[in-house]
Amino acid sequence: MKKLTLALSILTLSTSVVYATNADLTGDAAAGKTKSLLCASCHGADGNSFNPLWPKLAGQHTSYIVQQLNAFKSMNRQDPTMFPMALPLSEQDMLDLAAYFSSQTNKIGSADPDLVKSGEKFYRGGNKETGVPACIACHGPQGKGNPAAKYPAVNGQHAQYSEKQLKDYKTEIRKPEGNAAIMRDIASKMSDEEMHAVTNYMQGLY
Repeated sequence: MKKLTLALSILTLSTSVVYATNADLTGDAAAGKTKSLLCASCHGADGNSFNPLWPKLAGQHTSYIVQQLNAFKSMNRQDPTMFPMALPLSEQDMLDLAAYFSSQTNKIGSADPDLVKSGEKFYRGGNKETGVPACIACHGPQGKGNPAAKYPAVNGQHAQYSEKQLKDYKTEIRKPEGNAAIMRDIASKMSDEEMHAVTNYMQGLY
């Protein structure tokens, strides 16, 4: 009995030490810049990607970047390109990369003039008839998100990338966890036209 108690005490203590150590980790932007060299080919040296289907990381919340890297690594979020990139990353690597990209300036795009009004209406008011809440409730009036809740910044993000994510939520290709799980329900009620309009609006939001 004494041996069992001692073993449990050691296990509890070691677990506490691990959590304490992880909690003490902080990101180093300078180290993240060095580690981001492989990321640059897709996401750009400063986190502003050129391909509209690859997300901009510049200015994104560190908490969200780390969360998504962990999701890719565990394959909870599946992507054949990101999985091998995330697999070798340690928690410190992720924090460093997140610190670097979050410190960069997001280069805001422009919205399609023909979609601004309908996109803004949906972003700010949702669709009461279909039960879709306003995007502003979680992502804020300027689309800067909520880092504490891990709601990402969506302002300035490529419209094509954002639209694809909404469609992936709707078809359950992308299966969000935690607070983001609400996106699956929201996207399932959105029409293709609504997705197209609101993501164009967000692309030019600042």
